Amino acid sequence: MISQLSWKIGGQQGEGVESTDRIFSTALNRLGYYLYGYRHFSSRIKGGHTNNKIRISTKPIRAISDDLDILVAFDQESIDLNAGELRPGGVVVADAKFSPTIPDGIQARLFAVPITAIAEELGTSLMKNMVASGASWALLGLPMEVFNTAVEEEFGRKGPAIVEKNIEAVRRGAEFVLEQAGGPLDEFRLEEADGKQKLFMIGNEAMALGSIAAGCRLMSAYPITPASEIMEYLIKKLPKFGGTVVQTEDEIAAVTMAIGANYGGVRTMTASAGPGLSLMMEAIGLSGMTETPLVIVDTQRGGPSTGLPTKQEQSDINALIYGTHGEIPKVVISPSTIEECFYDMVEAFNIAEKYQVPVIIATDLQLSLGKQSCEALDFEKIEINRGKLAQGELPALEDNHMFKRYEWTEDGISPRVLPGMKNGIHHVTGVEHDQEGRPSENALNREKMMDKRLNKIKSLRITNAIKADAPNANPDLLIIAMGSTGGTIEEARDRLTQEGITTNRIMVRQMHPFPTDLLQPHLDAAKKIVVLENNATGQLANLIKQNNGSHDKIRNMLKYDGTPFLPSEIHKACKELN
Repeated sequence: MISQLSWKIGGQQGEGVESTDRIFSTALNRLGYYLYGYRHFSSRIKGGHTNNKIRISTKPIRAISDDLDILVAFDQESIDLNAGELRPGGVVVADAKFSPTIPDGIQARLFAVPITAIAEELGTSLMKNMVASGASWALLGLPMEVFNTAVEEEFGRKGPAIVEKNIEAVRRGAEFVLEQAGGPLDEFRLEEADGKQKLFMIGNEAMALGSIAAGCRLMSAYPITPASEIMEYLIKKLPKFGGTVVQTEDEIAAVTMAIGANYGGVRTMTASAGPGLSLMMEAIGLSGMTETPLVIVDTQRGGPSTGLPTKQEQSDINALIYGTHGEIPKVVISPSTIEECFYDMVEAFNIAEKYQVPVIIATDLQLSLGKQSCEALDFEKIEINRGKLAQGELPALEDNHMFKRYEWTEDGISPRVLPGMKNGIHHVTGVEHDQEGRPSENALNREKMMDKRLNKIKSLRITNAIKADAPNANPDLLIIAMGSTGGTIEEARDRLTQEGITTNRIMVRQMHPFPTDLLQPHLDAAKKIVVLENNATGQLANLIKQNNGSHDKIRNMLKYDGTPFLPSEIHKACKELN
């Protein structure tokens, strides 16, 4: 028996690849396995090759695998594009309709199943995904009743007749392949899972749930890949908590609406990707100048311009930190796990209100859309901090004076009021202003206001601003990264350790203000430093050099072809750099 297995389904977009993956992984989740998924899809509604890969394990995993055990193919293109991943002895389950063949040099076993023919016999070719998934499930020797339950959950809303038809499709696919194979394949029998129920979600869902837990009650946004699932989740869930989602005409409207709602006292967020973030830049400056809380999620994808909308990249770092004109305080946070996506949203809202600044959560496509297992979230950890938001009655104002909304204070954070509070009247403007908000071009006032705004976050450190796994005092290699790459690095480190190469790992979670003080001891201790990132210019490495130095030690490990790092790629590159 084996402790882990990799399964992939491929076909044309719109053929049911996504729903097949969803049912297959849901059934595995019910059995208690740990899962990690990766979606390769085109920026089209229908047509173009797409595939979904799931890694299944009895232990926690946070990376896609180098190889592949089972490939389910709806067309020959899926075999040709993905067969190279198959390990020797792997299996292809393919539709007999297109007379499938295995490319030369690939040592794999082919099961040609009349997937489309069986589905058409049952009434519609649309059920071919159920025939295919039933066939591959049967080869694993897993209990069919669990899979059938997942089918019922998927199609239950369409009525019992549709459920029965799909379960029959699953049964027919399973029977056919088992007859061909002579029963389940022993080499693919998984060890029994722990049976414990685990959350199974994408990063976007975790961030959406985190925003609800943080008290967000309004989201204003415009749909864009790979951020749209945040909006789609909140459309369903926010009304249950007295909140709502507004789909705006564009990203400029989305961010300015969020600023206005936050000014009115409602915790509000927006979410987008690189192109939308570009449109938001002037408004982010307005948030910084007016010291109005603002939370934005940026789900990074391939750029520039429209770029690669459905592919992995981490190339917004410079834009996140330096994109606005002028100089404002802002906080940029980079979660690296599903759990962090949830808890970081809560912290983002608290920071935004405590320091009265824009806070940007920066994920990447793999973390945002890669579905994976997650331990139960602890809602007892959640605390709400609204900062210096005035409560109760305000003191009376002096003659001809207004409330000092931008008062110079020792910590640089001014008192904040909600519109309509008695004695809280003040000006709000995007131009430079005095303590009461009146426009001012006075040189001394300008300098004091700039210092006030910028200095209030200089010493800010989020929870685990850097996440260090540093067991070695003077490692051969220190690997630094951000976002979704952490689990992949861990697998590569295991292989390096077996070869006698010592490594430490750091995930930079606070991108701005940069945690120079926390990172420096680790840089000093390492013999060599490898900065791993999905972009072409080494933006994270340059950020480290700018703030910490260590130019002579730092080496770049870059990947910008639209696909995530694999453990084998990191292992190989680290060996060469060492």
